[in-house]
Amino acid sequence: MTEPATTACLVCKQTSSQVPLIAFRFKESSHWICSQHLPILIHHPERLADILPGAENLTASEHHD
Repeated sequence: MTEPATTACLVCKQTSSQVPLIAFRFKESSHWICSQHLPILIHHPERLADILPGAENLTASEHHD
């Protein structure tokens, strides 16, 4: 298992001293994402494919208003 070197958002690299961070595990690795980028993980995970290998295979959540 790999662990991140620092606790920072995988998208914007902001730390928990700058923004709230949410921890998650994917493919046996720990990751962090900030509240601003969490909707991308939920609704458009394919956009994270370059920084989260395997994200292109995740199914996006449907959005219902």
